[in-house]
Amino acid sequence: MTSELANSRFMRAARCEKTDTTPVWIMRQAGRYLPEYMAVRNKVTFIELCKTPELAAEVTLTAREVLDVDAAILFADLLPILEPMGLDLEYVKGEGPVIHNPIEGPSDVARIVPVPNVDDLGYVFDAVRLIRKQLPANIPLLGFAGAPFTLASYAIEGGGSKSYIKTKSLMYRDEGAWKDLMTKLVDSLSEYLIAQINAGCQAVQIFDSWAGCLSPADYARYAQPYTKQLIEKLPADTPVINFLTGNPALLPQQVQAGGQVIGIDWRIDLAEARRIIGPGKAVQGNMDPIAIYGELPFLRERVQDVLNAAGDAPGHIFNLGHGVHPDMNPEHVKELVKMVHELGAK
Repeated sequence: MTSELANSRFMRAARCEKTDTTPVWIMRQAGRYLPEYMAVRNKVTFIELCKTPELAAEVTLTAREVLDVDAAILFADLLPILEPMGLDLEYVKGEGPVIHNPIEGPSDVARIVPVPNVDDLGYVFDAVRLIRKQLPANIPLLGFAGAPFTLASYAIEGGGSKSYIKTKSLMYRDEGAWKDLMTKLVDSLSEYLIAQINAGCQAVQIFDSWAGCLSPADYARYAQPYTKQLIEKLPADTPVINFLTGNPALLPQQVQAGGQVIGIDWRIDLAEARRIIGPGKAVQGNMDPIAIYGELPFLRERVQDVLNAAGDAPGHIFNLGHGVHPDMNPEHVKELVKMVHELGAK
């Protein structure tokens, strides 16, 4: 890694070192709210955008530049890794991702295979290389993947879910089959993330977007051990952002799962989160994305609240508690970044 990247705001904050101002990037920063993104997206389907390295690079780079954020995040999706594992994935207009042959019971786990060859996902690594070549020398590129529990849930539910009945039923009925599935996911995800790092990512985020549906006891038994295994397989010198949303009661165990940066949503006070996380780990978050719908004075107030809660200790990376929504005002998102940089420097 070059000295410019190593000493960038994001990388210094990830190591809990002092920065000239609070670094900020935003989940879904390349998305439908941006006219620049839609100019590309309107020409192709979502999956074509994900699987065309030149286009994925373009929307990644444009969003970073337009917003002036301190890190770029690779434009990709959580689910295509499931295709080489034996799942038939389609993105259906108006419905989102649909898996046509979901895991319907313990016996179906046997037909799921670890990714046979990580180069089957080579379009992702090609995009990483293109982005890294064109990014400013002091801007890190973040890779990412879904956490094992979140991907298992998609594979079992066949798409989105509010209750996770199918996932929890399999989990409770046959813990052996569950362990088998999660182990296959850990093995595949570790290879996938290492390949992203080797292609040019400076840090990676693991999204456990659905683990919030679990009780602390179930998270400890069925999800956390596999996230921990995944993080332990990744290079020790690459910062991992361990992000979980939906249930602040899981935070102590989330911390124990690992990651140099703990990503949190807005459902817990940031000062309390930092107390639970303890010294030596950075924290990422945690403004409620819906605040962006407010007027700018209100938005400024909310940014200041987050910065106040973060306190003076180094190791805070500003982010939303989840992603930007498609109908948000892009000018408000740009102003948010300016506010973080301005207020974070005081």
